[in-house]
Amino acid sequence: MTEQSLSEVEYDAITDAAAHWCMRMHAFDCTTAERQAFAQWHDAHPLHAFEYAAMLEIWDVADHLPRVETTPTPVVVVPFKSRSRLRTYAVAAAVCLVALPLAAFTGWEAGWLPSSYQHIEAEGGLRQVTLNDGSQVELNLGTELVYSHYKDERRVTLRKGEAFFKVSHDAGHPFVVRAGEGRIRVTGTQFNVWKYEDQVRVMLLEGSVQIASDETHSGARLSPGMQASYNRGDTNPQVKPIGPDDTALAWRDGKLILDNLALADALPLINRYLNKPVMLADAGTGAIRIGGIYNLNEVSNLVPSLPKVLPVYLTLNQDGNPVLNSIPQNTPKG
Repeated sequence: MTEQSLSEVEYDAITDAAAHWCMRMHAFDCTTAERQAFAQWHDAHPLHAFEYAAMLEIWDVADHLPRVETTPTPVVVVPFKSRSRLRTYAVAAAVCLVALPLAAFTGWEAGWLPSSYQHIEAEGGLRQVTLNDGSQVELNLGTELVYSHYKDERRVTLRKGEAFFKVSHDAGHPFVVRAGEGRIRVTGTQFNVWKYEDQVRVMLLEGSVQIASDETHSGARLSPGMQASYNRGDTNPQVKPIGPDDTALAWRDGKLILDNLALADALPLINRYLNKPVMLADAGTGAIRIGGIYNLNEVSNLVPSLPKVLPVYLTLNQDGNPVLNSIPQNTPKG
């Protein structure tokens, strides 16, 4: 199947499928079988991947649409009974608003739709980008984020990876970063946000930020030299000073520095650069410590070399992930 051979009906079918998979992949009840089916569909044709990526961008806009039917717009908001139903109407509303200039203007005035939108990725190397508001962002390897400029605030969704922000000061338009379930809110400052799976860490260098681990708690305010971290389900972020020897920002120079860390703490820092994350066989293996300085582009070479420098050996689990196992210290001689 080539792009030239597709009929309009076939194009529409792919778009409909992309919308369906976008909603299912974000649904709380999405099953493993559905994720496997999605992966097969996604990889079956380049146009599938293209349409799905476009649908994700609509999803980001839809995520900021109002959840109640109290706004004077031409869009009819139907009552919903579940989160997936909410998303269905939100995506539909977003498409309608983008498609109709008058509705789009109404959406901007109501603070629903952005006046500018940027989707940014850094796959092959570190990347520096100037956002439409003048803010500077440095992206670590494997980082993906979306920037939207709304009437009352500027919003970034950090989908994965790590980014260092130098935010252009604008007290009338706060700068909000969404990472996991949490929010980081600033007006103008310099800070770093790292996200891996459900873990988020924020480091503040200049200015101040208000950070919350979810949408229902007020969180904590950071001052320069402080950091906060949270995981999914945390009520409040854990706040502490940035240590004088902290090496977390070495990525900006293309380095990964592991300063005598336990493997349990080091693997999240290593895995973000790998296609297949490394697993631990048990807590005892996770307690083994590792150190060293590595180039970010060569982190993939670190894993096969670990048995040469640590008392561990590698196996593969049923999903093909490398697993670190500790070597027993008192192995009986045969």
